Amino acid sequence: MSDFDAIDSLLAEVGPEAELPEPAERVRLREQARLSKTQVARALGVSPSTVTGWETGREPSGEVRTRYAYLLDGLRAKLDAALDTTAEPTTTGAEEPEEPQESPAQAAEPTDVPEADDLDDDVEVLATAEPCVLCGHPARTRVAGFAQHLDPADCHTAQAAPAAAPQKPAPAPEPTAPAARPRPSQSPKPPTRRAFQDQPDATHLITQAVQAALAEHKGDIEAATAALLRRAIPDAMRLLDDTRKGARYDIIAHPWIPDILRKQTAKGADQIWEARPKWTRHELPSGRHEVTALDINGAYLSALKTHLPLGQLEHSAGFDHDRRRAGVHLITPPAWEHEAVLPNPIGNRDEPGPLWVTEPTLRLLLRLSGPKYGLCDPPEIHESYTSGATENLLEKFRIALKDARDTALADGDEVTLEYVKAMYSKFVSTMGESNYNRELYRPDWMHIIRSQAFANLWMKAYKAHDEGLTVVRAMGTDELHVIGDWRQVFAEGRGVSEVKLKDVYDVGRAADDVAADDVNDEEG
Repeated sequence: MSDFDAIDSLLAEVGPEAELPEPAERVRLREQARLSKTQVARALGVSPSTVTGWETGREPSGEVRTRYAYLLDGLRAKLDAALDTTAEPTTTGAEEPEEPQESPAQAAEPTDVPEADDLDDDVEVLATAEPCVLCGHPARTRVAGFAQHLDPADCHTAQAAPAAAPQKPAPAPEPTAPAARPRPSQSPKPPTRRAFQDQPDATHLITQAVQAALAEHKGDIEAATAALLRRAIPDAMRLLDDTRKGARYDIIAHPWIPDILRKQTAKGADQIWEARPKWTRHELPSGRHEVTALDINGAYLSALKTHLPLGQLEHSAGFDHDRRRAGVHLITPPAWEHEAVLPNPIGNRDEPGPLWVTEPTLRLLLRLSGPKYGLCDPPEIHESYTSGATENLLEKFRIALKDARDTALADGDEVTLEYVKAMYSKFVSTMGESNYNRELYRPDWMHIIRSQAFANLWMKAYKAHDEGLTVVRAMGTDELHVIGDWRQVFAEGRGVSEVKLKDVYDVGRAADDVAADDVNDEEG
């Protein structure tokens, strides 16, 4: 090949990007073809969350854009052909009378509305039907802040098909066994947390990845561990997609984000305050004391259980806190009068006045201002960016990582331990503005999960104080220093519900040392 042949080959690859339909049309084509996001993702070699991003406005590029455009063009052609077929008029026999059509008002009437007592905390019964976020048809229940059908049989997402031409009966379908549909009086009650029931164990993905890495590197533990750490982010996203199968609501992976969640400069930060504790007790009881530094295990792993917004954040002002929603809030924090014995739950902050905090920080302040604790006044909420939320969004993902970690601890498997730690820590740190994870852009989630870890540490400090220990320091997400018999308060070990001993040191001075200093001062 000559030099010019190489240039011609390169030029042949350069051309205009394939045109794509609008995001709403991408959703329509996929749903009317009865294809799941997982099926589309598998065909294109991407993750389902990437497909979600494309269907909410994100634009693919390069070769995958060309293949995605080819798929959508093919779907449109097949659906148009099916529509033409169903629109063909029948020419034999007398035309059958058309069945009466339901009016929109009749269609909105519920056939089976569950009682409020039968539903879990994430579900509320609507007095007036609202469009389902999945299929657009009227629904009488709202799940985690989003109107949708509880019974999959009622949802038209999986039943969507091209509409026939008006006043023309469609050809009779091939005879099939009708699906059993419970009568309204016999409809089963929705099980609590049903999105996370009857799901296969997801830890097999972690086990398979570790075994493959060890086999590839011929049992070299260091080389296998290094390889697993390099692929921790895409593997975490695959695990997330696997654990989301069967979930009753979708998430938006690339929503519109308000400016307060965007970095002010290239290397700067956004406007969200995470309430990171960095507190040291100023005065200790007199005498000499032994201080124990405790390490909190799996702080970010435990923090995955937190209230996360599902969809795009919406602005509100002048409203009280809605526990069914989550996001970020502009508040004026209350005064904290317990700095001598406990850290401020808002963290170390020098500037007075309002600041943007996350959901866990706000909920912690509201909790501490309630009658059970009575430690402060409630914060003043000025405005918020929130969406319908659930605490269980990442629960199966968290459990899979925890189970793999527990098994690795029992087996002494340090390779899996390092791999799992990298998966959840990098998952949290790269879901914001990161070049390492393009499949998920949720800086609000990143701040919320971090703040939940800080809130969890604060509650451990309070538990130590409440049980009679002297809290000396609280740092970051996982460091707590106390004076006293801490084993009576915390379980020791490496599990996520346990703490491990990090260091022991002495502070203060014994009474004899103080007396000797006083004598020396008098003689001098």
